[in-house]
Amino acid sequence: MLFKRVFYFLIPLLLLDLTIFQSQAQNTTGKEFWLTFGDNTQNNYTQVDLQIRIVSGEKPTSITIHFTNLNSFITHNMGAYEVWTYSLDNTQKQAVYNIFTDVFTSKSIYIESSEPVSVYALNYTNPSHDATNILPITALSTEYYQISYGPYYDNYAVVATKNNTNVYHNTDHVATLDSGKVYYRFDNAEMTGAHITSDNQVAFFALNIGAMIPGPAGNVSHLMQQLAPVKTWGSSFFVPSTQFLNDRIRIVVSQDNTNIIQTGGTIINGTGGQPTLENLYAGQFVELTISDTGCYIKTNKSIGVCSFLPNMFPYPTQCWIPTIEQAVTKTLIAPFISISSITNHYALVCAPKDEKNNTMVSIGGASPSSLIGGSWIDNDSAKMSFYTMLLDNDTASYTFTNQAGLIVFGYGSGFNRSYYYLAGSAMRELDAMFYANDIHFQDLTDTAFCASIVNFRAEIENVGVDADSIKWYINGVKENLPHNQWEWNKIFTVGEYEIRMWVCFENNDTISKTGILKIKSCEVNTAFYANNVHYLYDTTFCAKNVTFRAEIEAFNATPNNLKWYINGNEYPLAQGQIQWSKDFETNEYVITMWARLENDDEIEISGTLKMEVFWVKIRNVRY
Repeated sequence: MLFKRVFYFLIPLLLLDLTIFQSQAQNTTGKEFWLTFGDNTQNNYTQVDLQIRIVSGEKPTSITIHFTNLNSFITHNMGAYEVWTYSLDNTQKQAVYNIFTDVFTSKSIYIESSEPVSVYALNYTNPSHDATNILPITALSTEYYQISYGPYYDNYAVVATKNNTNVYHNTDHVATLDSGKVYYRFDNAEMTGAHITSDNQVAFFALNIGAMIPGPAGNVSHLMQQLAPVKTWGSSFFVPSTQFLNDRIRIVVSQDNTNIIQTGGTIINGTGGQPTLENLYAGQFVELTISDTGCYIKTNKSIGVCSFLPNMFPYPTQCWIPTIEQAVTKTLIAPFISISSITNHYALVCAPKDEKNNTMVSIGGASPSSLIGGSWIDNDSAKMSFYTMLLDNDTASYTFTNQAGLIVFGYGSGFNRSYYYLAGSAMRELDAMFYANDIHFQDLTDTAFCASIVNFRAEIENVGVDADSIKWYINGVKENLPHNQWEWNKIFTVGEYEIRMWVCFENNDTISKTGILKIKSCEVNTAFYANNVHYLYDTTFCAKNVTFRAEIEAFNATPNNLKWYINGNEYPLAQGQIQWSKDFETNEYVITMWARLENDDEIEISGTLKMEVFWVKIRNVRY
């Protein structure tokens, strides 16, 4: 469970022990991005449509798109929850479109935003096209594996983010790149499983000129998907099915002796994949078809997964699948501007089965509502559900929320046409990690704890057996803990603390993971009154009309941040209404006030309203 809500009943001074799982910094949204485009079925740059799609969040933002090869840029201002689609002109397309004879180029784009945004890209020509999400710089790293599809051609691109970046293909040195430079590799054979590494963080794109799925005959379509680095790979996956119901997935292994357990898939042989799910080695892959209810995958070591739509209908397309651990509570998506051959755009939403009905959508920043136009499909093995929702407003953003966590994909279809991409998830480092009060170390920056005890827990693959294989530091000072302490706790006072976990693996490689722990004071005076009676405690009213009033310290006075409930049902009031009145009949009523504070903590206070009508008969009274 990614979210914890705390309820308060009749307590004058509230101590808010909340660990709110907020919108994460380490996810598919960000402020800086690198992008390049690949050859689309050997069409000339004038024959392709290249689009960049940007979706803003809660705050207005300014966008700048830099074209490395042109030494030029464009700017654009966006309001909150807006969508901006930028179609490149011919000069810009030529400056970013790698062709199959290219190797070293400057064909890249750098995008920067003053506030976090979601960025997507589309490479379209008739009939071949695909789309991808673009990862922010904060999610990039130095180790990747190619995941693609053959059978005859394959491509990938590496975009450097720093000068003097050395790039290696299966340990062979292939390039030294400065910031914004691109290494574009073309091969006459599929390269799935190729190991690409670098000594500085890079952006890595799978860019097949024209794949046939399953091949070797059929429709040919360009594949375009930015792949996530190995450090974000995991061991627990749920792959939903699109409405086409014939999806395929490829699982690539990053470590030797990997074993896979799955339900809902069938192994496919004859396309280069392994015929077994056991004892796989780094760089090997397995290909599966999946059932209409999706596929659940568990492994003993980290893997990477991509889903593919085959070439029967629609044309081939590729999508990165994040681990279940990469769920977020909120993500934004927008459909691409309609193209003549792509008429339908969809969001594919995955959420925990038991919490699926708490999934909400806000269109263009409007009030959240339940999903519409589809139905949930359950997968009992994964305890996950998925929902396909038509996105029929191509000028609006769609914000999906679920406090229990969700992952959202986007795809589009038309007559023999399609695209498919990851729309929103986290991009947390999962190779070695620690948690503080069940919050991932990369999420601590966005989470403030109350001054109290904090519990730490390590989760590490292939840790060494030496007595000092795990060490913990607070503000650079080593904690005096027993050797290899995986779990421990400590009482913290108000302030910020750098927490660092140092690890030595079985191969004697070392790594450290650092998070910033924020401790705050949580004493907040918050209350509501009914006819000036505090919390209704031990009071019975006889008047029909009752006036309610809220007094909230550090209140976030924006729409929808104050709500009132009667017997569990929201009472319709003007947004953020502090005072209101209502007539009540004889009975008991549970009155609840919910509020969001300036630090985004949520509080909920309840009291019981007792109503009785007293009749007093007076007779023979003399004065």
